[in-house]
Amino acid sequence: MDTLQHSHERATRSSRLGLRATPEQEIMLRRAAEASHKSLTDFILDSACRSAQEALLDQRLFMVTAHQAATLLEMLEHPAEDNTGLQRLFAKPAPWHNP
Repeated sequence: MDTLQHSHERATRSSRLGLRATPEQEIMLRRAAEASHKSLTDFILDSACRSAQEALLDQRLFMVTAHQAATLLEMLEHPAEDNTGLQRLFAKPAPWHNP
């Protein structure tokens, strides 16, 4: 992130987030921020936003090969026939539901 963009983001921040950490967590975060040459706030925000992006992408983006995509489309276009064995299996109560 360049300095101009960085200072612009700092100037336009308007929301306050609060969090509580153990003393050990705070020490680790402060050390990591210092090693990254960032303020504690910038380090935590950058880390949290990167993690948030990964979590959201995990929900939306699936990386597959062309062959895998073609196989999936084929399966969607031609669903499997009924499987009586699976129907019987799914009709049974789960073992953890039995008394």
